[in-house]
Amino acid sequence: MMLTLLEASAGHHLLTPIWFILISVLWTGFFFLEGFDFGVAMLLPIMGRSDRRKRAMVNTIGPVWDGNEVWLLTAGGAMFAAFPGWYATLFSGLYLPLLLVLLGLIIRGVAFEYRSKHPDSSWRNTFDWMATIGSFLPSLVLGVGFANFVKGIPVGGNPPLVTASLWSLFSPFALLGGVLFVVLFCAHGAIFLALKTRGELHEDAKALGSKLALVAGALLLVFGIWMNIAYGKSNAMMHTLTWILMTLAGLSVLAAGYLVGKGKDSVAFLSTGVGIMAMIVSFFLTMYGNLGFISSGQPGLDMWSASSSPYTLKIMTVAAAIFVPVVLGYQIWTYWVFRRRISVDNMPDDMAAEPAAATA
Repeated sequence: MMLTLLEASAGHHLLTPIWFILISVLWTGFFFLEGFDFGVAMLLPIMGRSDRRKRAMVNTIGPVWDGNEVWLLTAGGAMFAAFPGWYATLFSGLYLPLLLVLLGLIIRGVAFEYRSKHPDSSWRNTFDWMATIGSFLPSLVLGVGFANFVKGIPVGGNPPLVTASLWSLFSPFALLGGVLFVVLFCAHGAIFLALKTRGELHEDAKALGSKLALVAGALLLVFGIWMNIAYGKSNAMMHTLTWILMTLAGLSVLAAGYLVGKGKDSVAFLSTGVGIMAMIVSFFLTMYGNLGFISSGQPGLDMWSASSSPYTLKIMTVAAAIFVPVVLGYQIWTYWVFRRRISVDNMPDDMAAEPAAATA
């Protein structure tokens, strides 16, 4: 009996960090893929100077945006199943910010599905603005949220409950995180447009993407310096890693601004992607152990006590090993099928004649 308990404990201590890593991978994949979706939608009022330009912009993300959101759903589901204590603390203490994220995603999804249902330009403009707002809200709120996780959200009691007020979450550091996410995703989206379009829209996306990437890279470096000086991990190895990753993130995005200006769209897109991934990984490194919560300067939500039972984690590991490769294969196939560039010239003159299914 004692041997069985020891084996279960050993498995629990092994699977808990594994699932923390898997959840961080899911969030990283979400921000890499959904980041350019958010960016394209936020750029609609800036670059969409005509119905045909807006249509071309929406068509670049039309076949993939809903598939990209699957990463968020999977990350949320994995948090709920693998770390119920983490999930419960998040939703009980940060209900309003998470509700804003959900509302933004709903508004955005409705906008993409309904913008082509009526030929009237005012109808389209309304849903285009909904797509922009529905992409801006999650970008801003998630940026503020992850900055607070890096900083550490105060909790108290047993079970742990968030003790911070809503307004205390909007510190200068957290607001910088929100602005960083918005600008970085806009840069990522502009470079994605440069990668996926031809003609005048392509040239405009290159010019705007180059400028936005330079601003985003500078913000990343400032944020990384502030984060590591003020909120760096006490563990020397992890602190060094976060310095390296945040520096890599800033330099990668700055390099993307140069590369897209030189016409190297693919490399520039990968460069902003590397910047986003390095940034998110550094965030999760700072959250390792306390899951982004503190109590009087100490870990406020122990990762092992917040996780599920060893048996649950084993079942989840088997299911993930079977189904994750299937989902990845399907998504890779989707991007391969829709790999070609499009142009404003491909858009019909009679917007009423375009098929509604094109926004799927």
